[in-house]
Amino acid sequence: MRARSLKAWSETQAAAPLKLEIELFQALEETHSVYRWGVSIYNWIQNHWPLLHHVYFNVLELLSLHRDSKVILGKEKFVAKVEAYRPAVIVSTHAHLNHGFFELARMVLGKQKVKCVTYCGELHGGYGFSRHWVNTGADLFIGAVPETCHAATDLGMLEEKTAVGGFLLNPAFYRPRLNSEQRACFVTQELGLEPGTFTVVLATGGNSANNHVALLNALARASLPVQVVALCGRSASALADVNNWAMDIGRRVGIRVTGIPFTSRLNELFQVASVVVARPGTGTTSECIQCTCPILFNGLGGIMPQEFTTVKCARQHGFAGVIKTPLDLPRLIRTMIAPSDVCEAHKNALRQVKPALHPMDILHLLVGEKVYDRV
Repeated sequence: MRARSLKAWSETQAAAPLKLEIELFQALEETHSVYRWGVSIYNWIQNHWPLLHHVYFNVLELLSLHRDSKVILGKEKFVAKVEAYRPAVIVSTHAHLNHGFFELARMVLGKQKVKCVTYCGELHGGYGFSRHWVNTGADLFIGAVPETCHAATDLGMLEEKTAVGGFLLNPAFYRPRLNSEQRACFVTQELGLEPGTFTVVLATGGNSANNHVALLNALARASLPVQVVALCGRSASALADVNNWAMDIGRRVGIRVTGIPFTSRLNELFQVASVVVARPGTGTTSECIQCTCPILFNGLGGIMPQEFTTVKCARQHGFAGVIKTPLDLPRLIRTMIAPSDVCEAHKNALRQVKPALHPMDILHLLVGEKVYDRV
């Protein structure tokens, strides 16, 4: 997501003076089948047994599979890419790409001819913040928020080689906010729902991990005055389950539910949502912070290690609760429905966390400038 966002920003009019050309390379998926298998294991764990990831995460922390360029499988594919493209800057947006892959790039291009940079979107340090994020020999570590950079310096990164860059999100999240008329129009025309009704968005990760039906059943039993948007990603089965629930149970209990496949309009959706329910991933959490949209963390099945850092950030700043069982969802939502001031308190906390920086600041850091002049 962050790599795609970086490329999208490089193609905007604002970035035209920098004359950047960005090529994407999924170094794990595109180098060797073993790494693709590892990614599929991660996705299976997130979908079925989140607590198991504590074993998976700590094994990877110990094995250090990508810290030495000599043991990287399929490295010739990465080398061929680097030789063909000959980049001036290589940006890693993944914890396991900051050592051996940087070393390979420098071997091919020469250490003085390529700038190796890490962008880390984690929101806090501590357990779950992989030690592999930090390569003290890298040229620059960019963290989303100050806590990210603090975590990096705790692991040995020099302060003079760290910089806070803010969120690296799609340009859509930085468009002017919708006015009240536009929000009402989006709710009615795009979602088929009622403006002014408490709207719960059930989110899903990139691999469509979700607990939509269990959460919908909990809402149905609670008889709350809410309507629901269920994001289903690219999972046809998840969309079918949601639509079947809406036609059957939803109609009987009076809860309007709209199931949505993959969409590029999250910016608008999160602006009209009363609350988003999502796994504690940094991607969706950053998007909600940017949109000032209250969020509840879906902790069903346990919290994965890298989600710990997000929960820690939320608890530190007071902007999200954690759902441990489906029945926690209606209980927490009941406290948020007007005339409660809980939603506004969450929004105020989100405004405090939201970075003042802009993705263009990150592009300027990559080319050696400090900040983006937005005057």
